[in-house]
Amino acid sequence: MIQPIQILIVEDEMIIAANISLQLTEMGYEVSGIIPKGEDALRFIKNNPLDIALIDIQLKGELDGIETAQKMQDLHPNLAIIYLTANADEANFNRAKETHPFAFISKPFKKLDLQRSIELTISQLKCNIVTSPGNKVEDATFILKDCLFVRHQDTMVKVDIKAIKYIVAERNYCRIFSAEKEYLLVTTLKEMDKKLPPKHFLRIHRSYIINLSRIDEIAGTHVVISKKAIPMTKDKRPELLKRLQTI
Repeated sequence: MIQPIQILIVEDEMIIAANISLQLTEMGYEVSGIIPKGEDALRFIKNNPLDIALIDIQLKGELDGIETAQKMQDLHPNLAIIYLTANADEANFNRAKETHPFAFISKPFKKLDLQRSIELTISQLKCNIVTSPGNKVEDATFILKDCLFVRHQDTMVKVDIKAIKYIVAERNYCRIFSAEKEYLLVTTLKEMDKKLPPKHFLRIHRSYIINLSRIDEIAGTHVVISKKAIPMTKDKRPELLKRLQTI
C-alpha cells in the first residue's frame, strides 16, 4: 500500500506552526513533525522520508528558510518546497526562486490558501512521477488519510474515500463508482487492492472491491450497494462478516 504523504513544517513561531499542523490534519494530511530550526530540519530529513516541506523563509538560527530548503534538496532532490513568508523582499524572493518552490503562502493566510497550495503540489508531484522514465501510469494513485488522488483524463482528481461505493475490474483498467461520478483508471484491480486502506475496502470477488461502509444488504453469494448486486466468492463471506464487526 502507498504510504500517506509526509509533510514537515519548519517554522519558528510555534503558535503558527501548531495551527498549520492542526489544519493539515483536519484536511487529512499527515504531519511528520514541527521543527523550529533549519539545522534540526536537516538532521530530521536524513532519517525520515518526506514529500513536502512547508518552510518559513525568515527562520531564526544559523540557516534561514531558503538555505534550509537548498540543503534539504541536496539530501532529497524530489522534495517539494512550499514557502511561508510574511514579507519577502525582492532579493529573498529571487533567492527562493532558485530552489524551484511549488508555492508561496503569504502570512497571514486562510485555510483555503493552505489547502489549495498542498493539493496543487500533490498534483504536480504525481504528474512528475507519472511522466518520469521507468514509471508506470498505474503509479498515479495517491492515498491520503481520507481521500485518493487519481489520474483521470490527464488531470489529478481528488476522490473522497467515503464516497467510493465499489471498484470494478475491466481487463487492465478499473472503474471507480463513487457517490458523485465514475472514474476509469489505467491500473489493474490487483494494484488498486494493494493501495487502498484495508480498514475500508475488501476485494470480495476477482472483479470487485467494495467499500465496507457502503453495503446495504448481504446475501449468500452477493452484497448489494446502491441497488447494485455485487458477486461474492464463498471464501470471502466469513472475512466480510468479521471485518464488518471491526468498522
